[in-house]
Amino acid sequence: MLRLIIVRPGSTDFDEQGRIKGTLDVPLSESGTRQVQRTADELHAEQIDAIYSGPGRAAVQTAGELAVHADVKVKVVEALHNLDLGLWSGRLIEDLRLHQPRVYRQWQEHPETVCPPGGETLEAARARLRKAVGKIVRKHRSGTVALVLMEPAASLVRSWLLATDVGDLWKAECCCGKWDSIELEPKGVTVGWSWS
Repeated sequence: MLRLIIVRPGSTDFDEQGRIKGTLDVPLSESGTRQVQRTADELHAEQIDAIYSGPGRAAVQTAGELAVHADVKVKVVEALHNLDLGLWSGRLIEDLRLHQPRVYRQWQEHPETVCPPGGETLEAARARLRKAVGKIVRKHRSGTVALVLMEPAASLVRSWLLATDVGDLWKAECCCGKWDSIELEPKGVTVGWSWS
């Protein structure tokens, strides 16, 4: 059995301001660093065998802290990068809600029907993430593997593995320092649970 732990990086200044990150390379804030230390303490007893991270600075910083506690090296995988939100990146979520209420609501209720200008569709991101995570799962058929993924990439992977809806991606965008544990058997998922 393989156990995947999906870890969201600690918060950044963008998260605290309610800004959309997308693929912007934003470091952890002071409170984000504290969140990561708490997460690393929570996961210390989990005997993590490998840590894979997306390339964003907050993700790499989070993975680095986990690696110190787990005594393993971090493997940064470019294909695990966050959903490219194009021209939305850096904007305030509230600004988008006020000035483009229809698009905001559509992203909230049916995100698969929206492509941010200059960005990536949910389906393209899902395909990229499925391929990357699938490779990791084939490599590690057992043990415990941590995946450090920015939001909404973390929600896309979680929804794929658990065969659930992605949920409200606006809420997920500011979901920091949380983690999910999902147990995979050769024929699928057996158990999934979350911690915050």
